[in-house]
Formats: sequence, C-alpha cells, structure tokens
Amino acid sequence: MKLSIVILAAGQGKRMKSDLPKVLQPLANRPLLQHVIDCARALEAEAIHVVYGHGGEQVPQAFAGQPLTWVRQAEQLGTGHALMQAMPAIPDAHLVLVLYGDVPLVASATLRALCGAAGERSLALLSVVLDDPAGYGRVLRDKAGSVYRVVEQKDANRKEQAVRECNTGLLAAPAAALRRWLGKLGNENAQAEYYLTDIVALAVRDGYKVEAVVATSATEVLGVNDKAELAELEAAYRRQRARELMLAGVTVLDPARLDVRGSVTAGRDVLLDVNVVLEGTVVLGDRVRVGAGCVLRDTSVAADTVLHAHCVLDGAEVGAGCSVGPFARLRPGTRLARGAHVGNFVELKNATLGADSKANHLSYLGDTTVGTAVNVGAGTITCNYDGANKWPTVIEDGAFIGSGSMLVAPVTIGAGATIGAGSTISKPAPPGALTLERSRQQTLAHWQRPHKADAAERAHRIAGAQLPGGDRKDEPK
Repeated sequence: MKLSIVILAAGQGKRMKSDLPKVLQPLANRPLLQHVIDCARALEAEAIHVVYGHGGEQVPQAFAGQPLTWVRQAEQLGTGHALMQAMPAIPDAHLVLVLYGDVPLVASATLRALCGAAGERSLALLSVVLDDPAGYGRVLRDKAGSVYRVVEQKDANRKEQAVRECNTGLLAAPAAALRRWLGKLGNENAQAEYYLTDIVALAVRDGYKVEAVVATSATEVLGVNDKAELAELEAAYRRQRARELMLAGVTVLDPARLDVRGSVTAGRDVLLDVNVVLEGTVVLGDRVRVGAGCVLRDTSVAADTVLHAHCVLDGAEVGAGCSVGPFARLRPGTRLARGAHVGNFVELKNATLGADSKANHLSYLGDTTVGTAVNVGAGTITCNYDGANKWPTVIEDGAFIGSGSMLVAPVTIGAGATIGAGSTISKPAPPGALTLERSRQQTLAHWQRPHKADAAERAHRIAGAQLPGGDRKDEPK
C-alpha cells in the first residue's frame, strides 16, 4: 500500500508559557516539528500532511519551501477531529501513518515496523511500557493478549489505571476504514473531545486485527508539554546523539557535555573534548581532535587537524594537518590548506590561507587570499571595508607580514615580499623587497611625564582653562 503521513501539530501548548507555538519550540536548535518531518521523510511517503491550528500562519511559514501539505484545524476538538481535517486529501487505497509534532525522537525504524504491522484488515498502534504510566492512555488487552481498547487516563477505572502498557498516539491504518471510523467518533468523555484512540474499539468491532507495536525505548516516544520537559528531551537527545557517535568509533570525553545539532560524519580515532557543539553539517576526518568549548557549524575538518579550545568555525573548510586556536574564529568562506596555522584571537572571513602559512596571533584577515608559506605577524589587519564596499587583499607565496601592519584593500603583496612591522600599506608591495611605511621617530629630551595634581593645583588649572579665548594664565604668551 502507498503511504500518506499525517502529522498532528495544532496544539497550543499553554504550559510552555510562550508566544511561540509548541511545535516551534527548539530542540537541538531546530523546531520540534522539523525533527518529526525529517523522520517522516525517511519513509518516502507519497505525501506528508501537517495539521496546524494555534499560531496561525506562523507554523507553515517556518517551513516555507518544504514539500508539505498544510491543513488548518480551526477549532481544537481533539486528535480525532484533527485527523478528520486531513483525510479528504488522502486516497482510500493508502495506508495512513499518524504522527505528532511534539513527539520528535521516534526512530524511522520504529515507524517502519509500525507500518509493517498494519494492512488492509489491520490497524497498528505504537505502545510503550512505563514504570509510571500516569497521564497516558492505557492499552487494554484480552486474555489472549489481543488489543481490544485504549482508554484515556481520565476515563480509566482503578484496574485500568494499573496497566503499564501505554498508548503513544502514533498509529497506522488503512485510509478507507480510518475514514469510516472517524465518522463514528463521539465526544462523550471527560474532555468532550473526539479521541483518535476510540477508533481502536471501532476497529475491533468491525473485525479488524489490532496490533500493538511496543517501542524499544520510552525515550523515543517522549512528548513535550512544558519547558522542564523540553529540557529533559534535550538531555535525552544529547545522550542519543553522543551514543551514536561513540558507537561509530568517536572518543567523546564526556557524553553529557556534547551537543550534536545536525548531521555529523566522523572518521577513525576522532576525539571530542567537553562542551563541544556541532551544528548543521559537520565532517571530521581521521584523527581530528576538537578541543573544549569549540563550536562547529556547517564545517569540514580534514585528517590530523587539531582545533584547540574555544574556537568557533562557521562555514569553514579546514585542510589536513592544520592547527587552529585556541580562541580562533573562522567565519563563512574560510579555507585553510594543508598545514596552515591559525592561532589565538585570529579571525578569518571569506579568506584562504595557503599550505603551511601562518597567522598565529591577534589578526583579522577578511576577503583575503594568502599564498603558501606566508607568515602573518601579530596584530595584522586587512582593512577590507571602506564603509560601503568590501575589497580584496592578495598576499602571494612566501611573503612576510610584520607585526602591527595595516593592509588597506584593494592591495597586493608580492611573492617573497617583506612588510616592515607597524606599516600601513595602501599600494602594491613588489615581490622580494622590503616595504615599510612609518612616521619619523622623535625623542624629546626635556619632556616630563605628567604627575597627579593635588586639589589646589587642579583648581588652579581649571580656572586658567576657563579664561576668555581659551588662554591659560599660567602659560607664556
């Protein structure tokens, strides 16, 4: 059967106490709903329908450009009512998988098992066994172990509340039968809502087989209702992603202090120190070492490179055998060739540093192309912005830039050139020559360093400074 997926994402999330709709609350720097959508895409469904309500157009606008079908639930009358809104667009011959926008950690393998348990004459629901089932609907089985009903906590009697197998709300069912069951739902319950779970009893009545697929972990079916639960979910997500990396061979010095907020590809013998954050798409080559407190976003780092503590790399491409940091910042468009060194408090933006070139201390290189074996001295700045436009700087192979130099772009430093320390260079520096620019140094032999004046002297000086014309009475005319 072809698959249609419906994600129920219309809840308000009052307990979040936020102006942001619940499904837009961030988990690992992405909306909760985005995690569910990404998992749904892995199933290669014919269509993904998202039912939204609270937050209005704010929710679909957050996912503009993604191939999704949006369905508005104008009134929040329960999960059954929410699913009704999406059904008109789903063919009878499809299998329908129902997901929730605030249950973001469910695994695609679990969903495949759920879909595999459903068919033309069967309904499958995802259950979980909990030590503390309070608040969850209970899955009720007969003596033969077959599911015959799901009862919500508020409607369950004492015996039913003792059941530890709980309903997660996720289910798969044939569209034609699901449409028929939804039409028979009533709202005679404690919440006066149309419960999607009531279709289980309707399916049993119609002779359909009801399969309960038990989730392998309670973590993957965790939902979110408030910021405390969101923090718990964030911690669970961190543990999950850290474990995935460790099982892939990465050494993680403290799994509790690693944040993975995107896709990470790692080679052999990679080491991640504490408080590392990996965002977007990150690629780490063999034997890469990432120091404490580093943040990498949409960055690739080739083999044998060391990122020392507290570096920020954003949209950078770092070659093999490089050394970066500590406290370095590589902004978008930065490219380091093999063996390049970027030291402490150095910032690069839209810059290329050639093989074996070094910028080791307190420098800014923006819109700059640096050749091979170049040494950039401490305090060097490429003055690339004139207040309206950005201009390029080119430093050719083997050049030596003295400390404290200002390179005013557009400018080219020739191959093998040397720039004297403290120079402001605004014209091309020829290859192989020393270029420097300095004012004449003077020494005033009789100059005395100012001393701290007492109160009487300060009053005298202030009074003198206020004479008409700005004359001072203690100065010679």
